Amino acid sequence: MDQKEFIKVISPFKDRLYRLAKRLLVSNEEAEDATQEVLVKLWNNKAKLESYSSVEALAMTMTKNYCLDQLKSKRATEMRIVHSNYTDRQAGLQQQAEDRDSWEWAEKIMLTLPEQQKLILQMRDIEQYEFEEIAKIMDMNETAVRVALSRARKTMREQLLKTHSYGTTNN
Repeated sequence: MDQKEFIKVISPFKDRLYRLAKRLLVSNEEAEDATQEVLVKLWNNKAKLESYSSVEALAMTMTKNYCLDQLKSKRATEMRIVHSNYTDRQAGLQQQAEDRDSWEWAEKIMLTLPEQQKLILQMRDIEQYEFEEIAKIMDMNETAVRVALSRARKTMREQLLKTHSYGTTNN
C-alpha cells in the first residue's frame, strides 16, 4: 500500500477519529496528538490493513484505547471529559442563550454517565455509527450496545427534564 492508497482509505474517517479523541481528551492539542499517533500506527502497519474487514473500526478502537490510556496516565491528571460541540443554526440571541444553556446542562449530565455509555452515546448520536460498528469498536454484542445507549439516553432525558422543569411541577 503506497501513500496515495493509504490516504484514500483513511480520509473518509480521520475527522471522526479526531472528534472521538476530542470527546475523550478535551484539549484540541491532545486530540490532534492522539489522532496523529493512531494514524502513524496505522501507517506503520499499512501492509496488514487489507486483512481487516473494517479499517475504520480498527482505527476507532485504536483511538479509543489510546485516549483512555492517556486519561489514565500521569500527564492526563488535569484533563476532563467534555464535549465542545455547538449549535450550528442562526437563531436569535435569546434562543442562542437557551441553546447554549441546554447544551451546557447536557454536557454536565453526560459527565455523570458511565464511561461506556458516554462513548456509545458519542458514537451513535453524534458520530452516527451503526450498532454493528459500535459493537466491534467497544468489543460488545449489539444487544448490549443498544441497552447501554437506551440507558444513557434515558438518564440524559430524565435529568434534562428535571433541570428544565425545576420549580414548575407539583411534585
